[in-house]
Amino acid sequence: MKEKLFVVGDVHGEYDLLEKLLQHWNKEEETLVFLGDLADRGPESKRCFLLVKELVETYQAVCISGNHEVLFLDFLQFPQKKFSHYVMNGGYATLESLFYSGVLEENTPEQLADKIQSDYADLVRFLKALPFYYETDYCLCVHAGVNLDLEDWRETEPSDFVWMREAFFQHEKALEKLIVFGHTPVQYLHKNGFQTHIWYQNHKLNIDGGAAYEGSLHGVVISKNGLEKDYQIFHPNHRWE
Repeated sequence: MKEKLFVVGDVHGEYDLLEKLLQHWNKEEETLVFLGDLADRGPESKRCFLLVKELVETYQAVCISGNHEVLFLDFLQFPQKKFSHYVMNGGYATLESLFYSGVLEENTPEQLADKIQSDYADLVRFLKALPFYYETDYCLCVHAGVNLDLEDWRETEPSDFVWMREAFFQHEKALEKLIVFGHTPVQYLHKNGFQTHIWYQNHKLNIDGGAAYEGSLHGVVISKNGLEKDYQIFHPNHRWE
């Protein structure tokens, strides 16, 4: 096992930002960990999905599930029922990325789901197998948070791992190990729409720089000594205060 982690925040289809960020990853010393939300909203969800899948298979990278992976799989399982909710939450961009511009207008939700199951069967299997957290002896990586009211946080409900917000990061309780998470853009936690720097409080580290909202994509290096480095790649349309 490598001594350090290189943890990547919510990508949301921003392939160019991801490509630049990964130039800072030290393959020899750092296990690459993705916090989920690889797709939706950004322009190149397909490339993000396939790149991360390749990195997991080739370099033993780790990818945990985010709520947008759950939304995608829910749509595939219940296309008619979940279509509007998925599209409203950024799925429109993903579906066009997987096929072509205008594909939603030319196919029913059921036809789209069938096409994905047929054309991207390996990707669907990959996403279904994603874990909800990744743990080392010094760090816990999770998409949204864990239930700190439980005696054992590992018994957190699956939906909480990918959806919870204030009930986790505002909780007075913490773990002995650092918890690295995303899901809630740091702009919200900083109460400033222009502030994309990482947020740290009570042994909880949020690295979602709001890449999907023209913010930034973070990659942090974590070791037994804590946070060692933070690389931040800004969206080309990022506005400064």
